Amino acid sequence: MLLCAGLIAGTKPVYGQSKMLNISENKRFFTDAKGKPFFWLADTGWLLFTRLTREDADRYLADRQRKGFNVVQVMVVQALRSANVYGDSALVHRDLGLPNVTEGAAYDDPAQYDYWDHVDYIVDRAAERGIIVGMVPIWGNAVKNGRTSAAQAKAYAAFLAHRYRNRPNIVWLNGGDTRGDVVPDVWEAIGSTLRAEDPNHLITYHPFGRTQSSTWFHSREWLDFNMFQSGHRTYAQDNEPQDLRYGEDNWRYVEADYARRPAKPVLDGEPSYENIWHGLHDKTLPVWTADDVRRYAYWSVFAGACGFTYGNNAVMQMRHARGYPGNAPAIQANVSPVIANDQSALQAKLPSWEEAIDDPGAGQMVYLKNLMLSKSYFDRVPDQSLLAENGGRYDRLLATRGKDYALIYTWNGREMQVKMGKITGKRLKASWFDPRTGKMTVIGKFENKGIKTFNPPGEVRNGNDWVLVLEK
Repeated sequence: MLLCAGLIAGTKPVYGQSKMLNISENKRFFTDAKGKPFFWLADTGWLLFTRLTREDADRYLADRQRKGFNVVQVMVVQALRSANVYGDSALVHRDLGLPNVTEGAAYDDPAQYDYWDHVDYIVDRAAERGIIVGMVPIWGNAVKNGRTSAAQAKAYAAFLAHRYRNRPNIVWLNGGDTRGDVVPDVWEAIGSTLRAEDPNHLITYHPFGRTQSSTWFHSREWLDFNMFQSGHRTYAQDNEPQDLRYGEDNWRYVEADYARRPAKPVLDGEPSYENIWHGLHDKTLPVWTADDVRRYAYWSVFAGACGFTYGNNAVMQMRHARGYPGNAPAIQANVSPVIANDQSALQAKLPSWEEAIDDPGAGQMVYLKNLMLSKSYFDRVPDQSLLAENGGRYDRLLATRGKDYALIYTWNGREMQVKMGKITGKRLKASWFDPRTGKMTVIGKFENKGIKTFNPPGEVRNGNDWVLVLEK
Protein backbone atom coordinates (compact mmCIF):
# COMPACT_ATOMS: atom_id res chain seq x y z
CA MET A 1 0.00 0.00 0.00
CA LEU A 2 1.74 3.15 -1.22
CA LEU A 3 0.57 6.11 0.83
CA CYS A 4 2.74 8.93 -0.48
CA ALA A 5 1.44 11.13 -3.24
CA GLY A 6 4.79 11.42 -4.95
CA LEU A 7 8.48 10.73 -4.54
CA ILE A 8 11.21 12.56 -6.43
CA ALA A 9 14.86 11.59 -6.08
CA GLY A 10 16.48 13.63 -3.30
CA THR A 11 13.19 14.82 -1.81
CA LYS A 12 10.89 13.60 0.91
CA PRO A 13 7.52 12.04 0.01
CA VAL A 14 4.56 14.39 -0.15
CA TYR A 15 1.58 13.20 1.87
CA GLY A 16 -2.06 14.13 2.03
CA GLN A 17 -4.10 14.45 5.22
CA SER A 18 -5.50 10.90 5.29
CA LYS A 19 -4.59 8.99 8.45
CA MET A 20 -4.41 5.24 8.82
CA LEU A 21 -5.99 4.87 12.25
CA ASN A 22 -9.23 6.05 13.84
CA ILE A 23 -11.39 5.10 16.84
CA SER A 24 -14.48 3.02 16.10
CA GLU A 25 -17.94 4.42 16.70
CA ASN A 26 -18.44 2.32 19.84
CA LYS A 27 -15.05 3.54 21.21
CA ARG A 28 -13.76 -0.01 21.71
CA PHE A 29 -11.71 -0.67 18.58
CA PHE A 30 -9.67 0.90 15.79
CA THR A 31 -10.68 1.41 12.18
CA ASP A 32 -8.62 2.19 9.12
CA ALA A 33 -9.10 5.28 6.94
CA LYS A 34 -12.10 3.64 5.25
CA GLY A 35 -13.83 2.67 8.48
CA LYS A 36 -12.93 -1.01 8.22
CA PRO A 37 -11.68 -3.00 11.24
CA PHE A 38 -8.04 -2.46 12.17
CA PHE A 39 -6.62 -5.03 14.59
CA TRP A 40 -3.53 -3.53 16.23
CA LEU A 41 -0.71 -6.07 15.89
CA ALA A 42 2.49 -4.33 16.93
CA ASP A 43 6.12 -5.30 17.26
CA THR A 44 8.48 -3.54 19.68
CA GLY A 45 11.37 -2.28 17.61
CA TRP A 46 12.39 0.19 20.30
CA LEU A 47 15.87 1.04 18.96
CA LEU A 48 15.02 0.91 15.27
CA PHE A 49 15.89 4.57 14.68
CA THR A 50 19.29 4.45 16.38
CA ARG A 51 20.77 1.01 15.77
CA LEU A 52 19.76 0.09 12.23
CA THR A 53 21.08 1.40 8.95
CA ARG A 54 18.59 2.25 6.25
CA GLU A 55 19.26 -1.08 4.56
CA ASP A 56 18.72 -3.02 7.79
CA ALA A 57 15.57 -1.03 8.54
CA ASP A 58 14.20 -1.98 5.12
CA ARG A 59 14.89 -5.63 5.86
CA TYR A 60 13.25 -5.46 9.28
CA LEU A 61 10.12 -3.70 7.99
CA ALA A 62 9.78 -6.14 5.09
CA ASP A 63 9.91 -9.07 7.52
CA ARG A 64 7.34 -7.57 9.87
CA GLN A 65 5.01 -6.84 6.97
CA ARG A 66 5.28 -10.47 5.81
CA LYS A 67 4.43 -11.69 9.30
CA GLY A 68 1.29 -9.55 9.47
CA PHE A 69 2.42 -6.79 11.82
CA ASN A 70 0.78 -3.45 11.10
CA VAL A 71 2.39 -1.35 13.87
CA VAL A 72 5.98 -0.94 15.06
CA GLN A 73 6.62 0.75 18.43
CA VAL A 74 9.81 2.84 18.43
CA MET A 75 11.68 5.28 20.67
CA VAL A 76 12.20 8.56 18.82
CA VAL A 77 14.79 9.73 21.34
CA GLN A 78 15.96 7.23 23.94
CA ALA A 79 18.36 9.50 25.82
CA LEU A 80 19.36 13.16 25.62
CA ARG A 81 22.68 12.03 24.15
CA SER A 82 21.06 9.76 21.54
CA ALA A 83 22.81 9.33 18.21
CA ASN A 84 22.02 7.00 15.34
CA VAL A 85 24.16 4.37 13.63
CA TYR A 86 25.67 7.03 11.39
CA GLY A 87 26.82 9.12 14.37
CA ASP A 88 24.14 11.81 13.96
CA SER A 89 22.94 13.30 17.25
CA ALA A 90 19.24 13.84 17.86
CA LEU A 91 19.64 16.99 19.95
CA VAL A 92 21.85 20.05 20.24
CA HIS A 93 23.80 20.09 23.52
CA ARG A 94 21.50 17.37 24.90
CA ASP A 95 18.64 19.87 25.06
CA LEU A 96 15.28 18.26 24.30
CA GLY A 97 13.96 21.60 23.14
CA LEU A 98 16.65 21.85 20.45
CA PRO A 99 16.39 19.03 17.87
CA ASN A 100 19.55 18.83 15.78
CA VAL A 101 18.19 19.60 12.30
CA THR A 102 20.34 20.22 9.23
CA GLU A 103 18.35 22.57 7.03
CA GLY A 104 18.39 21.85 3.31
CA ALA A 105 19.99 18.40 3.60
CA ALA A 106 19.21 15.97 0.80
CA TYR A 107 16.77 13.30 1.94
CA ASP A 108 18.67 10.45 0.25
CA ASP A 109 22.27 11.70 0.48
CA PRO A 110 24.15 9.89 3.30
CA ALA A 111 26.75 12.67 3.34
CA GLN A 112 24.09 15.23 4.25
CA TYR A 113 21.07 13.72 5.96
CA ASP A 114 20.80 14.04 9.73
CA TYR A 115 19.16 12.13 12.61
CA TRP A 116 15.71 13.39 11.72
CA ASP A 117 16.10 12.63 8.01
CA HIS A 118 16.90 9.05 9.04
CA VAL A 119 13.75 8.91 11.15
CA ASP A 120 11.78 10.32 8.21
CA TYR A 121 13.19 7.67 5.90
CA ILE A 122 12.12 4.79 8.15
CA VAL A 123 8.66 6.28 8.78
CA ASP A 124 8.15 6.65 5.03
CA ARG A 125 9.32 3.12 4.25
CA ALA A 126 6.94 1.82 6.92
CA ALA A 127 4.08 3.77 5.32
CA GLU A 128 4.75 2.14 1.96
CA ARG A 129 4.31 -1.22 3.67
CA GLY A 130 1.09 -0.24 5.45
CA ILE A 131 2.83 -0.14 8.83
CA ILE A 132 2.02 2.46 11.47
CA VAL A 133 4.91 3.76 13.58
CA GLY A 134 4.08 4.12 17.26
CA MET A 135 6.41 6.98 18.22
CA VAL A 136 7.59 7.38 21.83
CA PRO A 137 8.81 11.02 21.79
CA ILE A 138 11.24 10.67 24.71
CA TRP A 139 11.91 7.59 26.87
CA GLY A 140 11.09 7.91 30.54
CA ASN A 141 14.65 7.56 31.83
CA ALA A 142 15.64 10.73 29.95
CA VAL A 143 12.97 12.65 31.86
CA LYS A 144 13.25 11.09 35.31
CA ASN A 145 16.82 12.37 35.64
CA GLY A 146 15.44 15.90 35.99
CA ARG A 147 17.31 17.35 33.02
CA THR A 148 14.19 18.00 30.97
CA SER A 149 11.72 20.78 31.79
CA ALA A 150 8.09 21.08 30.77
CA ALA A 151 9.06 24.05 28.56
CA GLN A 152 11.66 21.97 26.71
CA ALA A 153 9.16 19.14 26.37
CA LYS A 154 6.55 21.50 24.93
CA ALA A 155 8.99 22.89 22.35
CA TYR A 156 10.06 19.36 21.39
CA ALA A 157 6.48 18.10 21.08
CA ALA A 158 5.63 21.06 18.83
CA PHE A 159 8.62 20.20 16.63
CA LEU A 160 7.47 16.58 16.32
CA ALA A 161 3.87 17.57 15.64
CA HIS A 162 4.80 19.98 12.85
CA ARG A 163 7.24 17.54 11.26
CA TYR A 164 4.95 14.48 11.25
CA ARG A 165 1.36 15.67 11.38
CA ASN A 166 0.82 15.16 7.65
CA ARG A 167 2.26 11.65 7.59
CA PRO A 168 -0.62 9.17 7.80
CA ASN A 169 1.16 6.35 9.65
CA ILE A 170 1.89 7.92 13.05
CA VAL A 171 0.56 7.14 16.52
CA TRP A 172 2.03 8.98 19.50
CA LEU A 173 3.03 6.93 22.55
CA ASN A 174 3.60 9.53 25.24
CA GLY A 175 5.56 8.42 28.31
CA GLY A 176 7.97 5.60 27.71
CA ASP A 177 8.18 2.95 30.45
CA THR A 178 7.49 5.35 33.29
CA ARG A 179 4.73 6.17 35.73
CA GLY A 180 2.50 9.10 34.89
CA ASP A 181 3.01 10.64 38.33
CA VAL A 182 6.79 10.88 37.81
CA VAL A 183 7.53 14.35 36.38
CA PRO A 184 3.85 14.66 35.36
CA ASP A 185 4.23 18.21 34.04
CA VAL A 186 6.46 16.90 31.24
CA TRP A 187 3.98 14.23 30.15
CA GLU A 188 1.11 16.71 30.30
CA ALA A 189 3.11 19.18 28.21
CA ILE A 190 3.87 16.56 25.57
CA GLY A 191 0.34 15.18 25.44
CA SER A 192 -1.46 18.52 25.32
CA THR A 193 0.97 19.99 22.77
CA LEU A 194 0.72 17.00 20.46
CA ARG A 195 -3.07 17.22 20.62
CA ALA A 196 -3.11 20.96 19.93
CA GLU A 197 -0.52 20.92 17.14
CA ASP A 198 -1.31 17.54 15.56
CA PRO A 199 -5.03 16.76 15.48
CA ASN A 200 -4.45 14.12 12.80
CA HIS A 201 -3.03 11.33 14.97
CA LEU A 202 -4.07 9.28 17.97
CA ILE A 203 -2.24 9.57 21.29
CA THR A 204 -1.79 7.15 24.18
CA TYR A 205 0.62 6.72 27.10
CA HIS A 206 3.15 3.88 27.46
CA PRO A 207 3.45 3.31 31.24
CA PHE A 208 5.83 1.49 33.58
CA GLY A 209 5.55 -2.27 34.12
CA ARG A 210 2.42 -3.46 35.91
CA THR A 211 0.72 -0.08 35.48
CA GLN A 212 -1.82 1.37 33.05
CA SER A 213 -2.23 4.76 31.39
CA SER A 214 -5.78 5.09 32.72
CA THR A 215 -4.53 5.45 36.30
CA TRP A 216 -3.39 9.01 35.55
CA PHE A 217 -4.71 10.09 32.16
CA HIS A 218 -7.99 8.34 31.30
CA SER A 219 -10.02 11.54 31.44
CA ARG A 220 -7.46 13.65 29.56
CA GLU A 221 -8.67 14.98 26.23
CA TRP A 222 -5.33 14.15 24.62
CA LEU A 223 -5.51 10.43 25.53
CA ASP A 224 -7.39 8.60 22.76
CA PHE A 225 -6.85 5.04 23.95
CA ASN A 226 -5.41 3.26 26.96
CA MET A 227 -2.23 1.23 27.02
CA PHE A 228 -0.88 -0.88 29.86
CA GLN A 229 2.37 -2.73 30.39
CA SER A 230 1.74 -6.14 31.96
CA GLY A 231 5.49 -6.45 32.29
CA HIS A 232 8.00 -9.25 32.41
CA ARG A 233 7.54 -10.64 35.92
CA THR A 234 6.04 -13.95 37.02
CA TYR A 235 3.27 -14.40 39.57
CA ALA A 236 5.93 -15.01 42.24
CA GLN A 237 7.77 -11.80 41.37
CA ASP A 238 4.70 -9.57 41.72
CA ASN A 239 5.20 -6.93 44.41
CA GLU A 240 2.27 -4.62 43.66
CA PRO A 241 -0.24 -3.56 46.34
CA GLN A 242 -2.60 -6.42 47.15
CA ASP A 243 -5.59 -4.91 45.30
CA LEU A 244 -3.46 -4.50 42.14
CA ARG A 245 -1.56 -7.78 42.37
CA TYR A 246 -2.53 -9.01 38.91
CA GLY A 247 0.58 -11.11 38.37
CA GLU A 248 0.62 -12.50 34.85
CA ASP A 249 -3.14 -11.98 34.50
CA ASN A 250 -2.96 -9.23 31.90
CA TRP A 251 -6.66 -9.73 31.21
CA ARG A 252 -7.31 -7.97 34.53
CA TYR A 253 -5.93 -4.68 33.16
CA VAL A 254 -8.26 -4.94 30.19
CA GLU A 255 -11.20 -5.75 32.43
CA ALA A 256 -10.49 -2.71 34.60
CA ASP A 257 -10.14 -0.31 31.66
CA TYR A 258 -13.14 -1.78 29.85
CA ALA A 259 -15.32 -0.72 32.78
CA ARG A 260 -14.11 2.90 32.78
CA ARG A 261 -16.10 5.79 31.34
CA PRO A 262 -15.86 7.31 28.88
CA ALA A 263 -15.17 4.15 26.90
CA LYS A 264 -11.76 4.04 25.21
CA PRO A 265 -9.91 1.25 23.40
CA VAL A 266 -7.28 -0.59 25.47
CA LEU A 267 -4.40 -2.94 24.71
CA ASP A 268 -1.31 -4.52 26.27
CA GLY A 269 1.56 -2.40 24.94
CA GLU A 270 4.35 -4.39 26.58
CA PRO A 271 3.83 -7.93 27.83
CA SER A 272 6.65 -10.37 28.55
CA TYR A 273 9.03 -10.51 25.59
CA GLU A 274 9.82 -13.76 23.86
CA ASN A 275 13.28 -14.98 24.98
CA ILE A 276 13.76 -12.47 27.79
CA TRP A 277 14.42 -13.70 31.33
CA HIS A 278 11.65 -13.84 33.90
CA GLY A 279 11.85 -10.48 35.62
CA LEU A 280 14.24 -9.07 32.97
CA HIS A 281 17.57 -9.19 34.76
CA ASP A 282 18.28 -12.56 36.39
CA LYS A 283 19.85 -14.74 33.70
CA THR A 284 19.70 -17.81 35.93
CA LEU A 285 15.91 -17.85 35.47
CA PRO A 286 14.02 -19.31 32.50
CA VAL A 287 13.04 -17.14 29.53
CA TRP A 288 9.55 -16.39 28.30
CA THR A 289 8.64 -18.50 25.28
CA ALA A 290 6.24 -18.39 22.36
CA ASP A 291 3.74 -20.29 24.52
CA ASP A 292 3.74 -17.45 27.06
CA VAL A 293 3.46 -14.82 24.33
CA ARG A 294 0.34 -16.49 22.96
CA ARG A 295 -1.22 -16.63 26.42
CA TYR A 296 -0.77 -12.90 26.94
CA ALA A 297 -2.13 -12.18 23.47
CA TYR A 298 -5.29 -14.30 23.62
CA TRP A 299 -6.04 -13.51 27.25
CA SER A 300 -5.97 -9.76 26.66
CA VAL A 301 -7.79 -9.73 23.32
CA PHE A 302 -10.56 -12.06 24.49
CA ALA A 303 -10.97 -9.84 27.57
CA GLY A 304 -11.82 -6.95 25.22
CA ALA A 305 -8.53 -5.48 23.99
CA CYS A 306 -8.41 -3.86 20.55
CA GLY A 307 -5.11 -5.54 19.65
CA PHE A 308 -1.80 -6.71 21.05
CA THR A 309 1.89 -5.78 21.09
CA TYR A 310 4.48 -8.54 20.66
CA GLY A 311 8.06 -8.17 21.83
CA ASN A 312 11.31 -10.09 21.41
CA ASN A 313 14.42 -9.65 23.56
CA ALA A 314 16.85 -9.38 20.64
CA VAL A 315 14.59 -7.47 18.27
CA MET A 316 13.42 -4.77 20.71
CA GLN A 317 17.04 -3.68 21.21
CA MET A 318 18.19 -4.56 17.67
CA ARG A 319 21.00 -6.65 19.11
CA HIS A 320 23.80 -7.21 16.62
CA ALA A 321 25.70 -10.48 16.37
CA ARG A 322 29.20 -8.99 16.07
CA GLY A 323 29.12 -5.75 17.97
CA TYR A 324 27.52 -2.57 16.80
CA PRO A 325 27.88 -1.15 13.31
CA GLY A 326 28.88 2.41 12.61
CA ASN A 327 29.56 4.72 15.54
CA ALA A 328 29.91 2.10 18.29
CA PRO A 329 30.87 4.40 21.20
CA ALA A 330 27.95 6.73 20.53
CA ILE A 331 25.48 3.87 20.40
CA GLN A 332 26.80 2.00 23.41
CA ALA A 333 26.57 5.20 25.43
CA ASN A 334 22.85 5.40 24.71
CA VAL A 335 21.66 2.02 25.96
CA SER A 336 19.15 1.82 28.79
CA PRO A 337 19.90 -0.05 32.04
CA VAL A 338 17.90 -3.07 30.85
CA ILE A 339 19.79 -3.20 27.59
CA ALA A 340 23.11 -2.48 29.29
CA ASN A 341 22.57 -5.52 31.48
CA ASP A 342 22.35 -7.56 28.31
CA GLN A 343 25.68 -6.46 26.82
CA SER A 344 27.18 -9.84 27.72
CA ALA A 345 24.89 -11.23 25.04
CA LEU A 346 27.43 -10.12 22.46
CA GLN A 347 29.98 -12.44 23.97
CA ALA A 348 27.48 -15.13 24.97
CA LYS A 349 26.42 -15.52 21.32
CA LEU A 350 22.75 -15.00 22.01
CA PRO A 351 20.64 -14.52 18.90
CA SER A 352 20.96 -11.31 16.92
CA TRP A 353 17.91 -9.38 15.76
CA GLU A 354 18.44 -10.84 12.28
CA GLU A 355 18.01 -14.34 13.70
CA ALA A 356 15.35 -13.51 16.29
CA ILE A 357 12.89 -12.01 13.81
CA ASP A 358 12.05 -15.63 12.93
CA ASP A 359 11.41 -16.79 16.50
CA PRO A 360 8.17 -18.81 16.60
CA GLY A 361 6.12 -16.31 18.62
CA ALA A 362 6.54 -13.61 15.98
CA GLY A 363 5.20 -15.89 13.28
CA GLN A 364 2.22 -17.03 15.38
CA MET A 365 0.81 -13.59 16.17
CA VAL A 366 -0.81 -13.20 12.76
CA TYR A 367 -3.09 -16.17 13.48
CA LEU A 368 -4.78 -14.21 16.25
CA LYS A 369 -5.17 -11.18 14.02
CA ASN A 370 -6.64 -13.30 11.22
CA LEU A 371 -9.04 -15.06 13.58
CA MET A 372 -10.42 -11.80 14.95
CA LEU A 373 -10.80 -10.24 11.51
CA SER A 374 -12.58 -13.35 10.20
CA LYS A 375 -15.60 -12.65 12.44
CA SER A 376 -18.01 -9.75 12.75
CA TYR A 377 -15.83 -7.18 14.44
CA PHE A 378 -17.49 -4.20 16.04
CA ASP A 379 -20.17 -6.21 17.89
CA ARG A 380 -17.59 -8.30 19.75
CA VAL A 381 -17.70 -8.16 23.55
CA PRO A 382 -15.99 -10.07 26.36
CA ASP A 383 -18.45 -12.47 27.96
CA GLN A 384 -17.37 -14.77 30.80
CA SER A 385 -21.03 -15.80 31.29
CA LEU A 386 -20.43 -18.32 28.49
CA LEU A 387 -18.55 -20.44 31.03
CA ALA A 388 -20.28 -22.72 33.49
CA GLU A 389 -17.08 -22.90 35.55
CA ASN A 390 -13.60 -21.39 35.48
CA GLY A 391 -10.21 -21.55 37.13
CA GLY A 392 -7.40 -19.28 38.19
CA ARG A 393 -3.96 -18.49 36.82
CA TYR A 394 -3.06 -20.91 34.02
CA ASP A 395 -6.42 -22.69 34.30
CA ARG A 396 -8.22 -19.48 33.42
CA LEU A 397 -10.57 -19.59 30.41
CA LEU A 398 -11.27 -16.35 28.51
CA ALA A 399 -14.41 -15.95 26.42
CA THR A 400 -15.55 -13.39 23.86
CA ARG A 401 -18.45 -13.33 21.42
CA GLY A 402 -20.35 -11.51 18.73
CA LYS A 403 -23.98 -11.96 17.80
CA ASP A 404 -23.39 -15.14 15.76
CA TYR A 405 -20.15 -16.57 17.19
CA ALA A 406 -18.27 -17.24 20.41
CA LEU A 407 -14.56 -17.86 21.06
CA ILE A 408 -13.17 -19.47 24.22
CA TYR A 409 -9.43 -19.76 24.93
CA THR A 410 -7.58 -22.24 27.11
CA TRP A 411 -3.82 -22.04 27.60
CA ASN A 412 -3.36 -25.57 28.90
CA GLY A 413 -5.96 -27.59 27.01
CA ARG A 414 -8.25 -28.09 30.01
CA GLU A 415 -11.87 -29.15 29.73
CA MET A 416 -14.46 -26.45 28.96
CA GLN A 417 -18.03 -26.45 30.22
CA VAL A 418 -19.91 -23.99 28.04
CA LYS A 419 -23.34 -22.44 28.56
CA MET A 420 -25.07 -22.61 25.22
CA GLY A 421 -27.79 -20.21 24.06
CA LYS A 422 -25.63 -17.10 24.34
CA ILE A 423 -25.43 -16.54 20.56
CA THR A 424 -28.06 -16.91 17.83
CA GLY A 425 -28.97 -20.16 16.07
CA LYS A 426 -30.76 -23.40 17.00
CA ARG A 427 -27.66 -25.44 16.19
CA LEU A 428 -24.03 -24.38 16.29
CA LYS A 429 -20.96 -25.58 14.46
CA ALA A 430 -18.03 -26.17 16.82
CA SER A 431 -14.36 -26.16 15.81
CA TRP A 432 -10.92 -26.14 17.39
CA PHE A 433 -8.59 -23.35 16.35
CA ASP A 434 -4.86 -24.00 16.86
CA PRO A 435 -3.01 -20.79 17.90
CA ARG A 436 0.33 -22.40 16.96
CA THR A 437 -0.58 -23.07 13.34
CA GLY A 438 -3.74 -21.08 12.62
CA LYS A 439 -5.54 -24.24 11.47
CA MET A 440 -9.23 -24.84 12.14
CA THR A 441 -10.62 -28.37 12.75
CA VAL A 442 -14.38 -28.92 12.78
CA ILE A 443 -15.69 -30.92 15.75
CA GLY A 444 -19.35 -31.18 14.78
CA LYS A 445 -22.77 -29.58 15.26
CA PHE A 446 -24.52 -29.14 18.59
CA GLU A 447 -27.87 -27.98 19.90
CA ASN A 448 -27.63 -24.42 21.16
CA LYS A 449 -29.00 -25.07 24.65
CA GLY A 450 -27.92 -26.45 27.98
CA ILE A 451 -24.33 -26.94 29.10
CA LYS A 452 -21.95 -28.70 26.74
CA THR A 453 -18.52 -30.06 27.64
CA PHE A 454 -15.64 -29.72 25.17
CA ASN A 455 -12.25 -31.41 25.57
CA PRO A 456 -9.39 -29.89 23.55
CA PRO A 457 -6.95 -32.19 21.73
CA GLY A 458 -3.87 -33.44 23.56
CA GLU A 459 -2.98 -33.70 27.21
CA VAL A 460 -3.52 -30.98 29.77
CA ARG A 461 -0.25 -29.05 30.02
CA ASN A 462 0.86 -25.43 29.87
CA GLY A 463 1.28 -24.33 26.26
CA ASN A 464 -1.27 -26.77 24.83
CA ASP A 465 -3.53 -23.87 23.98
CA TRP A 466 -6.69 -23.96 21.90
CA VAL A 467 -9.61 -21.77 20.93
CA LEU A 468 -13.10 -23.26 20.86
CA VAL A 469 -15.00 -21.61 17.99
CA LEU A 470 -18.80 -21.74 18.08
CA GLU A 471 -20.67 -20.37 15.06
CA LYS A 472 -24.28 -20.05 13.98
